Amino acid sequence: MYAITGVTGHVGGAAARDLLARGEPVRAVVRDAARGAGWTAAGAELFVADLGDRAALAEAFRGCRGVFVLLPTDPVAADPDAYHRGLADSIAGAVLDGGVPHVVMLSSIGAELAEGTGPIRWLHHMENRLRETGVPLTAVRASHFQEKVETVLDAALGAGVYPVFGASADVPVPMIATRDIGGVVADSLTTPAPAGEIVDLDGPEYSERQVAEELAAVLGKPLTVVTVPRPAWVTTMVEAGVPLPLAEELTGLYDAEQRGVLRPGGGRRHTCATELGETLRHLVKSIS
Repeated sequence: MYAITGVTGHVGGAAARDLLARGEPVRAVVRDAARGAGWTAAGAELFVADLGDRAALAEAFRGCRGVFVLLPTDPVAADPDAYHRGLADSIAGAVLDGGVPHVVMLSSIGAELAEGTGPIRWLHHMENRLRETGVPLTAVRASHFQEKVETVLDAALGAGVYPVFGASADVPVPMIATRDIGGVVADSLTTPAPAGEIVDLDGPEYSERQVAEELAAVLGKPLTVVTVPRPAWVTTMVEAGVPLPLAEELTGLYDAEQRGVLRPGGGRRHTCATELGETLRHLVKSIS
């Protein structure tokens, strides 16, 4: 049995589907039973537990050969730093209390850095807390998700604009499909490295302008790429509906990227193959 958190999201859902397709038993851990009903129909065992409830989460993990965990972002947390560190502590505690033999965590490039990376510093904290349990940890460090386009779809569909929070829209970076990340998670659970490891994910490279062009082609409408100047980042995000504390955290992330500090950390390199166009076609189809 493998316990998967985040099954209602992209990566957790992809990992659970991959495992089920292999005939592996899956325990889908959800906060809301209603949202997890589809997983029962798909053949998974459903377990209701909040990631912040250490005792309940430990029970969800008990008896499993391995678990997959992630640190979801709460956009409305009044104190984002305290909230997300506390959530990471709860998850690590549940891994320890539940007698988990191996844990796979969705992390990020830059997670080796303690500060100066915006929300990634919470993943640094979580990696360290999980290692402190003594349970072998596989930290899957991803770069940009191809599905991040979801965050600009309203602007693209409504105003025909593709906003870029950076100095240039023409710098190519690796962008990885979450379905590929889910496959790596499933592989790591079923064939774990005995002592744990860091897996640095690589993938096809695209500039933001290329992403906008690909998205425009899928939508069938032209998009104007707008580079948002640094002083306007927070204001622009808040006007788009992002809570101020989260907008400030994301600004720290974008700053880190501009400084070039978000790089692979020296783990085992794994290259993902799904191209952006395939992801965008699936994404747009799912919302139409």
